[in-house]
Amino acid sequence: MSFSTYSQNLIRYPDLGFTLDLSLMDLPESLSDDLSTEISRANADRKALESGAIANPDEQRMVGHYWLRNADLAPNDEIRDQITKPLFALKTFALTILNKEITAPSGKAYDTLLIIGIGGSALGPQLIYDAVGSNSPLKTYFLDNTDPAGMDRTLTDIGENLSRTLAVVISKSGGTAETRNGMLEAAHAFDRAGLSFAHQAIAITGDGSKLSNFAKEAGFITTFPMADWVGGRTSILSTVGLVPMALQGIDLNAMLAGAAAMDEKTRSDDPADNAALQLALAWHHEGNGKGEKDMVVLPYKDSLVLFSKYLQQLIMESLGKELDLDGNKVNQGIAVYGNKGSTDQHAYVQQLRDGVHNFFATFIEVRKGRDGDSIEVEPGNTSADFLQGFFRGTRKALYESGRRSLTISIPEVTPFTLGMLIALFERTVSLYASLVNINAYHQPGVEAGKAAAGSFLEVLTNVRSSLDSAPQTAQALATTIGADAEDVYHCLTHLAANEEATLTEGSSPAEDTFTR
Repeated sequence: MSFSTYSQNLIRYPDLGFTLDLSLMDLPESLSDDLSTEISRANADRKALESGAIANPDEQRMVGHYWLRNADLAPNDEIRDQITKPLFALKTFALTILNKEITAPSGKAYDTLLIIGIGGSALGPQLIYDAVGSNSPLKTYFLDNTDPAGMDRTLTDIGENLSRTLAVVISKSGGTAETRNGMLEAAHAFDRAGLSFAHQAIAITGDGSKLSNFAKEAGFITTFPMADWVGGRTSILSTVGLVPMALQGIDLNAMLAGAAAMDEKTRSDDPADNAALQLALAWHHEGNGKGEKDMVVLPYKDSLVLFSKYLQQLIMESLGKELDLDGNKVNQGIAVYGNKGSTDQHAYVQQLRDGVHNFFATFIEVRKGRDGDSIEVEPGNTSADFLQGFFRGTRKALYESGRRSLTISIPEVTPFTLGMLIALFERTVSLYASLVNINAYHQPGVEAGKAAAGSFLEVLTNVRSSLDSAPQTAQALATTIGADAEDVYHCLTHLAANEEATLTEGSSPAEDTFTR
């Protein structure tokens, strides 16, 4: 690759310190012309989305995360108020906590934050805290799964600080099982410690939701609203992310400004100066418009280690769709995984270079090594020099082996630049969905999984109540309660593993017997 090729395949935003390098993607010069119809549709969809069109027909709601960082773009005064009023309220509340005007019931200042959520209601706050929250006055923990052992470990880590812990429960509907379970487990831990969970808790939820009503009845400190036009995977810059940020002392104004700046850059109709549209076209070309290649995300900075996990939800939940907008079965999606550089030099880069060619790489370069001076770890070179060397070397080695990659460069990891990255990928997902004619803003597969889980729990309840002291096989019990034998077997082994039943193994699962 020549230097001129590199120079001609950059999008640079000098005022933002941002660069997108597509020189190793081998994009054809005719790509924009070849997809001109799709690009026109994507630009039209972008404008319709931001103007307030119904983007999620399943729930008949708009999708307006762009308005969160520029309320002036909201389609009406009611929505503008839904942005500006909570923003003022959460900043005010956070100051009362950080200034110790509101303290725990014990009279002690809060020094710990426990965030209880799932999916976007946890991933966004986790990413922000890990990336830019190192100086937070409140050490932050998360309950983001319904794994009891995981919750026990987190609550044990908090330990005696529980009396100085402010809990934040996040659920738009208030009916998300994992979040409800986390809240009840946390409340039980508070109760065992002689503390009142409700008097140390706030909620972020939809108006009139189950959680909203529960918080009022239980006497939570306060609640903050989640607008129905904000989806979970794009909620990071709504109250979901902003309340924790404010409590952690993170500059949320800078993060919103960074997102707003990238939003403005990516409103251009011209692919030549729209980084998000160029990214979407690169995804389209590399995967033949069908997601045929996985995306490996490699941020070369420890503070961005969760960025690949965050993008995994944003991209895969948005783009993983069975049907397109015309009802055709297309099974779209882009699989996303990653860790960080240069850790990956010693992990899976070996396969990336020499193994199955089923991916393209997205490198995130952070130009600044550290604040302050650096020692020389060998004559003439610092640790930052090595990080840059490993990044450039891996990029080159992959390309020499026929593996394509793109590189996004930012000056350093700050609230502003993190906001830029979040907005860039949110826009790219939206534009790519339009290019391949799918809806990025509903999630029928997730809802199907929830329904199946509910059905299993119903069977589990029946199995638990029907099991007695006489040995029974799964098939016999299934016949009794009118359920699928395999489902019943898994219910029984679950009960046995948790000491609610006794398993006597036979020569096969079909011959295993269970007693209470």
